[in-house]
Amino acid sequence: MALFDLDLPALQTYRPELDEPADFDAFWATTLDETRTHDLDLRTTPVDTGMPLVDVLDAEFAGFGGHRIKAWVVRPARAITGDARLPAVVQYIGYNGGRGLPHEALAWPAAGYVALVMDSRGQGSRSGSGGHTPDPVGSGPAAPGYLTRGILDPHDHYVRRLFTDGVRAVEAARAVEGVDPARVAVAGASQGGGIALAVAGLVPDLAGVIADVPFLCHIRRAVDLTDRDPYAEITRYLAVHRGHADDAFRTLSYLDAVTFARRATAPALFSVALRDPVCPPSTVYAAYNSYADLTSGAPTEIDVYRYNEHEGGGGHRFVRQLPWLTGLVGPAATVGRAAGSGA
Repeated sequence: MALFDLDLPALQTYRPELDEPADFDAFWATTLDETRTHDLDLRTTPVDTGMPLVDVLDAEFAGFGGHRIKAWVVRPARAITGDARLPAVVQYIGYNGGRGLPHEALAWPAAGYVALVMDSRGQGSRSGSGGHTPDPVGSGPAAPGYLTRGILDPHDHYVRRLFTDGVRAVEAARAVEGVDPARVAVAGASQGGGIALAVAGLVPDLAGVIADVPFLCHIRRAVDLTDRDPYAEITRYLAVHRGHADDAFRTLSYLDAVTFARRATAPALFSVALRDPVCPPSTVYAAYNSYADLTSGAPTEIDVYRYNEHEGGGGHRFVRQLPWLTGLVGPAATVGRAAGSGA
């Protein structure tokens, strides 16, 4: 796809005014308070995957409404040795994907980190290797997909539940045996990047935030700028429900990742693709340029992929992310070697 959004100099200074709800902070404080009336109730079951260099736990915890959320925990084998504690990365999944299979989450454990891969409730049946978490909450009339489920009231919207699950996933990671709770970061691409930014605005003491080509940023502009899914779900809904635009965009204003990003405090590493028709570059820069505006500030970096679409940096991202995060949290503690290693 050709370049279609603002040019790079304009992107670097792009700071739109958002329709931020006056009760945004109260809304989310109440949401999390209500969620925390349910015990986290983290449960983990060891899984024999035939991979002796990692321990895999099939995990679940109480998310929004106390609903059970599945996750994989993958950590270096023999990671629990004495008082050693490892850093952890909570990973959020792209739109329509699920937690998949544990062997798909080996990069961070291979580097000495604990990885917690959160399932996205109700998703995981259109791409990837599948999901395992239902969303037991219904909604009014909606377009196929997730963006218009509960779109007329922020209390009912699907993304409210998803973002809350993301916060609880951090709490679950901190409760995993052998994790250093002070060295927990969040990461994701596309929808996962949007969740990471939302969690960054709701959890004040993260070690770092990695948001690649993040979705759910500057939602109103995205709807006007792109005809690609998932944002096109909103367009299709409003094309039928012609009188619902004001209520719909009011609801979405409680869920815009830019508004969360303004409240973040942890260092952040972004990426953007200038030919991305799914998450247009100006929407990503809206979050990047506003990051930590309302707090004491935090160091931020953004990697620009001029010739890429929504795949962004692809597999090249981990090569960049690992030294960046290690520079923040320090090297992972030395863990025991696998049997037969000769050491």
